[in-house]
Amino acid sequence: MAEKKSGYLVLVAMIFAVSMTFIDQTIVSISVPEIQKDLSLSSTGVQWVINGYLLSLAALFALGGKLADVLGHRTMVVTGVLIFAISSALCGATPDTSLDEAWLIFFRIVQGAGAAIMFPAALAIVIKSFPIDQRGKAMAIFFGVTGAFTSIGPIAGGYLSEWTWRAIFWINIPVAILSLIFIAVSKPEQSKRPQPIDYRGAVLVALGMGLAVLGLQQSSIWGWGDPITWVCIVGGLLVLLGFIRFELRQEHPLIRVAIFKDRAFAVDNVILFLLSIAFVPLFFFASMYSQLALGWEASEAGLYLLIFFGGFAVASQWGGRILDSKGARPTVVIGSLLAAVGFVLWGLKLTDLDGGSGAQWPFIVLTGVGFGLLLGPVATDAVNRAPNTSYGEATGITQTVRNYGASIGMAVLGTILILENKSNVASQLDGKVPDNVAHQIADQVSKAGSGGAVSSAPSGGKGEEIFHAVQQAFAESSRTIFLCMAGVMAVCFLVALISSPAGKMEEIIADEDEAPAETQA
Repeated sequence: MAEKKSGYLVLVAMIFAVSMTFIDQTIVSISVPEIQKDLSLSSTGVQWVINGYLLSLAALFALGGKLADVLGHRTMVVTGVLIFAISSALCGATPDTSLDEAWLIFFRIVQGAGAAIMFPAALAIVIKSFPIDQRGKAMAIFFGVTGAFTSIGPIAGGYLSEWTWRAIFWINIPVAILSLIFIAVSKPEQSKRPQPIDYRGAVLVALGMGLAVLGLQQSSIWGWGDPITWVCIVGGLLVLLGFIRFELRQEHPLIRVAIFKDRAFAVDNVILFLLSIAFVPLFFFASMYSQLALGWEASEAGLYLLIFFGGFAVASQWGGRILDSKGARPTVVIGSLLAAVGFVLWGLKLTDLDGGSGAQWPFIVLTGVGFGLLLGPVATDAVNRAPNTSYGEATGITQTVRNYGASIGMAVLGTILILENKSNVASQLDGKVPDNVAHQIADQVSKAGSGGAVSSAPSGGKGEEIFHAVQQAFAESSRTIFLCMAGVMAVCFLVALISSPAGKMEEIIADEDEAPAETQA
């Protein structure tokens, strides 16, 4: 009983540790207009305040997982928390001088590095702290609670920015202190696997992931027709292919690439990749829709996402129990199907602006239920099925896969949204304004992002008519995006139905001692 209580205390500590990273996924985007206004950042600088963090995450996840194994999971969680908290404080202390843009971008990149070090180690500690037949329930709590923090970002960002935008970074400091206190009290297991660190492999995977994600992130700015976009994407993929060949020849590789020869592990990662194309971008596009189409304030956008997490949090607990009792296959197959159906029904309701969230909420909840059944079980199953592989390395791999999928989703879906919106705005404003004005309005709305450029209707008959036409156009564009996400989840369902491995948790790992020995500190 004491061991069980200790496990849940460790779980609380890890949730507090990683909660900062989940909040930061949305809180900064919401507050960017205030930051730009106060510091006079360039448009490129604004993009890099957001993208620098995500790029650093993508490039360093694999190294973070390996460092956790070699230096100790607890050590790397504490190190990651300290890096994240200190860099957050320095982001909040950005000087109002000519150095402001470079300062803020640099420490946002450092924040991403702290998160990349912290997250694989924290996830590995949670998995290690529970026996095989209880991991589903534990991971359901982990993903359910930390996932909900994503919706707190827009709410917190909206209110904190009314005081000062610097507070969106400073809020991480008390959270970090609480996490360190819980870590000190719970004393998570300090597992180590001393071995040489493959720094050359780390450089290759960081360069490959960094270039590929950079090309995807900047595609909306540079354009898909710009050679630089494709040089980055193709160059990054070629470097990653070189990384794979390099790792196959190493005695102590950063990532044991041969692990993907295990069919079950490979399928789980394909599913993680596909669901991330829809899951992570969902928060961005839903937030944009609630502001630009429904006319909500930025702080209210979080309430829209909370409806989703109402279904997600409850279903994640069901998914965890199913995983423990029947294995991942049933909950992954059903979850993928419900998410696909939910996206279709939700998307079709987006153009009903009069009904608003009141007409959409059953389908928002249904989509949340689908992802709740899916995310935790498939992530846990992937780590458990990693043959003779440490938990830090396995979680580093799965998080890299998820991050890359999310980057592709944001880039491709974002491009579709811009193109669709230009067409829809032109159609809605046909006969109301000249064509060149319609195109200018479409560009403005498409680039508004979460700044809420059209969050309130102008007074007057003509202005109000144009405003509502733009709202309707953006709703139609959002419908296309949600139907695309439904298509991705339909593919995810087919992969799960055809290839998702069966087997209960205890059948997956008959004897965990078969894994390479770990030393305890």
